[in-house]
Amino acid sequence: MSRAGIPAGRWCPPTSFTGRPRWLWTSVHPEDLTHSTPLSICIMPGCSDALSLIEHSLVDGHYRIPLTKIKTMRETLREKNLLTNFLEKNTDGRSQNVARDPKLSLHPLRNYLDLAYVGSITIGTPPQQFKVLFDTGSGDLWVPSVYCYSPPCRTHKLFNPHLSTTFQLPGRPVDLIYGSGRVVGVLGCDTVRIGNLVDVVQPFALIRSQFGMQHAPFDGILGLGYPSLALRGTTPIFDNLKRRGLISQPVFAFYLSTRKENGSMVMFGGLDHSYHKGEIQWIPVSRPHYWQITMNRITMNGLNLGCFRGCQAIVDTGTSFLVGPSRMITIIRRLIGARPVGHEYAVSCRYVSRLPTIVFTIHGNNYPVPPEAYIRKSLRGLCLSSFAGGTENMSRSETWILGDVFLRLYFSVYDRGNNRVGLAPAV
Repeated sequence: MSRAGIPAGRWCPPTSFTGRPRWLWTSVHPEDLTHSTPLSICIMPGCSDALSLIEHSLVDGHYRIPLTKIKTMRETLREKNLLTNFLEKNTDGRSQNVARDPKLSLHPLRNYLDLAYVGSITIGTPPQQFKVLFDTGSGDLWVPSVYCYSPPCRTHKLFNPHLSTTFQLPGRPVDLIYGSGRVVGVLGCDTVRIGNLVDVVQPFALIRSQFGMQHAPFDGILGLGYPSLALRGTTPIFDNLKRRGLISQPVFAFYLSTRKENGSMVMFGGLDHSYHKGEIQWIPVSRPHYWQITMNRITMNGLNLGCFRGCQAIVDTGTSFLVGPSRMITIIRRLIGARPVGHEYAVSCRYVSRLPTIVFTIHGNNYPVPPEAYIRKSLRGLCLSSFAGGTENMSRSETWILGDVFLRLYFSVYDRGNNRVGLAPAV
C-alpha cells in the first residue's frame, strides 16, 4: 500500500524507511493464512487529525525479559475466558521480583497454554503496564487507549495519556492494517520500560478504534523487525535502545519453553548461553526487512517436500505455526494423514509417535522438527496439525515462516550488528 500523503509536522526521532508494504502473521491459523489479507502497514492520505490506525493482522550487560506462554485465540474462544478466570486466581507470585543481578531485567510470567508468548512492559510516567506480543515479524509498538470504545478494547488494558507526565502527542494520523482485524488511533511518544531498560520519547500508537482481536491474550504488539517494517518517520524500540547505548550489543534472543510455564525468555544486549546446547549456527539475513534467511531444502522421510532450488524463510516469533505455500502444506497433511475437522486438520492421537520428522536444512545444517512438536493436542482431545498454508500471497518466490513450533526447539538470536540469525538446540 502507498504511504504517500503524510502531513508535515513534528515527529518522534526519525529513521529511514523503504516505502515497501509490510506483512505480519499473528496467532496464525490455517484459515487466516488461506483466506485473509496479508498484513501491511500504511499511512493513509487525507486522515483527520485524530489519527487512524487500521488493524492488521519481541551475565554482563545482558537484559532478559521473561515471556508468557498463552493460549491461541481459538482455544480462548472455546474456553469462553474460563481459563483466564482460573489463572487470575492462581497466579504464582513467586515468579515476581526474582532477579538478583541488577543488569538482569525479569517480568512476571503468565501461562495461558499453547502457542503465543507474551511479556510485560510499561508506558508513561508513572508507568502503566501492558501485556505485549514480542514480535520479530513487525516493527511497531501499539497499545489500546482510553479513547477506544470498540468491543475489543473493553477486554484489554487501556493507556491513559493524561496520567503520564512524559507523554507527547505528535498529532500524526496513522493506519495500521493486520490480517486479523483493524485498529484506528494516533501516534504518541512516551517513556517505555522493558525491565531495566528505559527508553524515553519512544514512538508508539494509541488505538482509538479496534475491529478484531477481541479475544487476543495480549493488549498490544511490540515489533522487533527491521526499521523498514515500522511506520515512516518513527524509530523502532530496539533501534532506540541500540542508538542510545542502553544495550551493550545490538543483539536480542528468544528462548520459548515447552516444559514449564515460567521458562520463556527474551533477552536484550547479549546472550545467556545456559538456554541452549552446543554452538550457535549463524545464518546471514538475506533481506534486512523481516528476519529473513535462505533455506536449502525441506525433507520428510528423505522425500523433498519443497524448496527444491532453495527458498526463503522468515523467522517470526509472532507466528504460531509452520507456514508455507498452500500446495506444499496440502502434501504434508496427506503424508501425515491429517484430515479436516472444521477449519483445522487432525491426526489420530494413537499414531503421533509414528509420524515422520520434518527436516529444515538451513545454511547447510539440519533442523529437525519431530511430530511431537508439530502436532498439538486441543482441549477437546484432538491431535491437530500445526502446519498452515498461504505464503503464496506474500511473495512470488517460495517462502516459509518458521514460527513458534520451530522456535520452541531452537534458541534463536537476532544480531542486528552483523545482520544474521543464530540458531542452536534449546535446552
